[in-house]
Amino acid sequence: MKQSFLMFLACVAASASSYAQIGPPPTVAERARGAGRVVVATVLDVHARFESNQFGDQLIVSHAVLEVLETWKGAPQPLVNIAVEGGTVGDLTLRVSDLPSLKEGERAVFFLDVTPGGEHIPHGRGLGVALKLTADDRVAGTQLALSDVRDQVAEAVRGRQGR
Repeated sequence: MKQSFLMFLACVAASASSYAQIGPPPTVAERARGAGRVVVATVLDVHARFESNQFGDQLIVSHAVLEVLETWKGAPQPLVNIAVEGGTVGDLTLRVSDLPSLKEGERAVFFLDVTPGGEHIPHGRGLGVALKLTADDRVAGTQLALSDVRDQVAEAVRGRQGR
């Protein structure tokens, strides 16, 4: 019995480590190259509801409407719909460790991919909404200016087109 339990723990540890990120997080340029769309946007509205994911799990998903202020990659659109796992329905809250919550009025740089249904999701999960902006156009918690991010994305997108 003890040997079976240890074998089970070893399998769990091995599978968990295969999902762990190895090395430093992707750069802004890497995120921009991988994402289908990169925009600077303000969250206009957020509504959460229960949904089933592709594995049949019941979870809370927040659907937000983004007002696009700048489009750095992809076709320009004034509004973009985004779905992010997590949120609050009634008195039940789901926090997803690798995804930030979205709040009305927040501004951020969004790295997005589109779903078959036409809704957008964060590219690389939490890495797709990791650049929330302050009122003075800086990435929250850093000294990185929005203009620096804009330049990095532009260079990455130009570099990919030139290949």
